[in-house]
Amino acid sequence: MFDSKSRYADLETASYTTSSGDQIEYVRRRILPSGEDMTLLAEVTVDEGDRLDLIAHRSLGSSLHYWKIADATDAMNPLELTEAGQLLRIPLPGN
Repeated sequence: MFDSKSRYADLETASYTTSSGDQIEYVRRRILPSGEDMTLLAEVTVDEGDRLDLIAHRSLGSSLHYWKIADATDAMNPLELTEAGQLLRIPLPGN
């Protein structure tokens, strides 16, 4: 259902049957991990004009893994993670 690099790739799917008999497939809720419980690869300071996808590419080898940095930094909204001078937590791959 999702790309293997997606944060939703390992989530269980379920279905709901409406009163009219239509079946709706959905992905179960993703519980956010606690960043402090994740083993870190590094901590990176955001430079002026940096983007989270570029930081993910440099540190994790894929821009699609930006969400792993958001998880490790305990950020619900990845857009909050691009302020110059901010310290980001980079998790070990596999976390």
